[in-house]
Amino acid sequence: MVSTYPSLDDFSFDTALAVSNSYEVLSLDGDSTQVFEWKSVTKPLVALATLIAVDQGHLDLQDSAGPDGATVRHLLAHASGLPFEEGPRQSPERRRVYSNVGFETLGEHLEAGVGTDLWSWVRTSVVEPLELNSTALQGSPAHGVRSNILDLLALGLEMLTPTLISAELAEAARTVQFPGLAGVLPGFGSQDRNDWGLGYEIRGEKDPHWTSPANSPGTFGHFGQSGSFVWVDPAADLVAVFLGEVSFRQDTHAILWPKLSTEILQAHRT
Repeated sequence: MVSTYPSLDDFSFDTALAVSNSYEVLSLDGDSTQVFEWKSVTKPLVALATLIAVDQGHLDLQDSAGPDGATVRHLLAHASGLPFEEGPRQSPERRRVYSNVGFETLGEHLEAGVGTDLWSWVRTSVVEPLELNSTALQGSPAHGVRSNILDLLALGLEMLTPTLISAELAEAARTVQFPGLAGVLPGFGSQDRNDWGLGYEIRGEKDPHWTSPANSPGTFGHFGQSGSFVWVDPAADLVAVFLGEVSFRQDTHAILWPKLSTEILQAHRT
C-alpha cells in the first residue's frame, strides 16, 4: 500500500502506522515487523484485561481499591487521587490526576482478583485471543509493553469492535467517567474537562490535543511517551495506530500527530 499521508515524511526517524475501519485495513506504512515500545499505550491493554475480569465476575468496578474511598472504576479513570509517580495523594474525584501509580495499584488488585500474576492474566485473556504474536509483556502495567504495529492495530480493532467483553461494558469503557473533572493531560497541559473512560482517554473538547480537531468528541484511545498512539473514532468507523523509535517531543509529535490524524480522516472518513 502507498501512503497517502504527507506528514509522515516529516518524521526523521523510523515509524510505523496502520489505519483500518471495522471491515478492512486501509493503509500500512513502515516496517510491520519492527518492534517498538508502547510505554503508556500499555494502559489500554491492561484496562481491557481488567474489564474482562469484571465481565467474568473476578472483579467489580465498585470494588474498593487504592486510597480510602477509591474503587477499581476510579483507578481506571485516573480519578483515585493517587499521584503520577510520587507526591501527595488527593481525595478521589477531586481532580483527574493521570497516575502510573494508579495503574500499578490496579495491577495488584487485578492479580488478587484473578488469582494469578498480572502478565499471565493479560496473556491468556487478551494477547492469546487477539493473536498478538510479537507482544512482549514485562515491567510496569503502566508502561511495560512492546510490539509491532500489527499487534497494536489488533488491539485498536478490539477497542473499535469489541469481542472480548460485553457490549454494555465496552460502552461504559468509552463513556466519560466522573464527568467534569479538570486536570492535566500530559504533554498538552491543563484541561477544564479532562475526560477519561475506563482506561481510555476521551477526546471530548480538549484543546490542545494529540488527535485532530476533526476527530469526533467521542474519539478515545491513548498515547505513550515512547512516541506511540492508538485512537478510535467510532463516528468515522476508524482506528489509527502509530509507533516510532523516538520518544515523544513537543516540537515533533505534538505538532505532527494532529496533522497526521487530519490527513487520515480526510482520506478515509465516509
